[in-house]
Amino acid sequence: MSDYTIGSGDIFADLGLSPAEAEEANVKSGLIQQIADAIESQGLKQMEAAALVGVDQPTLSKVLRGRMDGVSVERLAAWLNKLGYDVTVKVVRKPKAEAGDRGHFALEVVA
Repeated sequence: MSDYTIGSGDIFADLGLSPAEAEEANVKSGLIQQIADAIESQGLKQMEAAALVGVDQPTLSKVLRGRMDGVSVERLAAWLNKLGYDVTVKVVRKPKAEAGDRGHFALEVVA
């Protein structure tokens, strides 16, 4: 008898989010990781980073701990801009997309 379930590889889908919600959560978590990496690589304290991106420290802390509700992809991208990073949105037509086929929302990090 098994006491665990093997995940699908997408924690947000496993938590019951719809495919669209899971994709958005994955993009947000990737952006948040980039923000955390930027803060660390620049040697910033959370208070300094919060002032730089234009939020209070508790809000930044909450987001860095994975609380994504109330923060949009656009807002996270703006924070990265304020931390000195370019954020590019790339739109690509799905090959052989048929009417009604849903595209995907994903994050690609280029180091």
